[in-house]
Amino acid sequence: MQKENSPPLPSTPSHRVRHRTRSKSLEVFPDVSKLNGEKLLVNDQNKYKSMWIRTYSSLWMLASVLLTLYLGHLYICAMVIVIQIMMATELFHLRRRAHEDKRLPGFWLINWYFFFTAMLYVYGRILSQHLVNTVASDKFFYRLVNGLIKYHMVICYFLYVAGMVWFILTLKKKMYLYQFGQYAWTHMILIVVFTQSSFTVANIFEGIFWFILPASLIAMNDVSAYFFGFFFGRTPLIKLSPKKTWEGFIGGSIATVLSAFLISNILGRFPWMTCPRKDLSIGWLYCDPAPIFKPEYYSFPKWLPQFFPWRGVYIMPVQWHALCLGLFASIIAPFGGFFASGLKRAFKIKDFGDSIPGHGGFTDRMDCQMVMAIFAYIYFQSFVLPQMNTIDIFLDQIQKNLSFEDQERLYLMLGQIFKQQKT
Repeated sequence: MQKENSPPLPSTPSHRVRHRTRSKSLEVFPDVSKLNGEKLLVNDQNKYKSMWIRTYSSLWMLASVLLTLYLGHLYICAMVIVIQIMMATELFHLRRRAHEDKRLPGFWLINWYFFFTAMLYVYGRILSQHLVNTVASDKFFYRLVNGLIKYHMVICYFLYVAGMVWFILTLKKKMYLYQFGQYAWTHMILIVVFTQSSFTVANIFEGIFWFILPASLIAMNDVSAYFFGFFFGRTPLIKLSPKKTWEGFIGGSIATVLSAFLISNILGRFPWMTCPRKDLSIGWLYCDPAPIFKPEYYSFPKWLPQFFPWRGVYIMPVQWHALCLGLFASIIAPFGGFFASGLKRAFKIKDFGDSIPGHGGFTDRMDCQMVMAIFAYIYFQSFVLPQMNTIDIFLDQIQKNLSFEDQERLYLMLGQIFKQQKT
């Protein structure tokens, strides 16, 4: 037996193995010692420094977005496309390996080939009628554009097939797993990032209102949840995002829903925000507001005291729709952020990039926006569009589905019908 005052025995190999195992477990599971709230934002010693960095970056982003909104629809679409490219760049780099890329020179070009082929297909489908309306006054360009639109799907399909052939010809022995992994990763990016954000462009041309309201609700939810968690957060919400708290989630949800009701009332007053864009021209829009943007009077109950100064209030019908968007932005859309957090945990990274100080990369900022853009588009098409002016809907369908010659024929037929009705 070892005496009490004798020096400790040198560590045996088994002791060293157990010591290394314990230290390694702490590295792999760093959250074990911090389950009691040490990782919460309210306990972060550098939280004020982080807050100011995020604030400065947010102000710059806000100024850039406001300037783009002022310039109009096409500039907003250009901004969305630039953000798409930045997000794709961050995600393409996520799975690249320098060693394999050296053995496959130029292989990364295939990723971008599929990306721009998908861009041609999706935006061609969305903006085809707007392009036709833009060149309708010139017969040569009108026929050229109509021809391209007619064979647009065929062109995009063969472009995709050409990309697949290119990919197969680049396959290299002992690199199959990496190459097919990149192929699958590229298509996941097209689905998760590009396809979703293309709905944003569709929303823009239905009216800037349907772009800026969902985007502002996500921003409001993000900011308000951050500040509620910053000052009051005590209860962890989800393990994927250790700094998210129930206090921040609930406070952000209430602030977002209230903001939806108020912001929609402000934005709905400006024709520049509510008018749909039917072509690709540049300039301010003026139109007769749709019924959902015309205030309706709601009287208060008669049992209210006589000294109450108001007897009723004017509310736009679109404000009730905005409440639905606010609920989705505060309850469901944050799960887009949780999905992104899980993806970052899988790749063992903190952020997707460092383009935006204090926020990470563009993908870190746009994760919830992607989910919200799809919901806004589906909600508009399902519940808002049927309430719009029926004549405008018919005219839009005529312009989309009939050629110029068929439109002329319809015009003559309607003229004959009117003459018959007068007689």
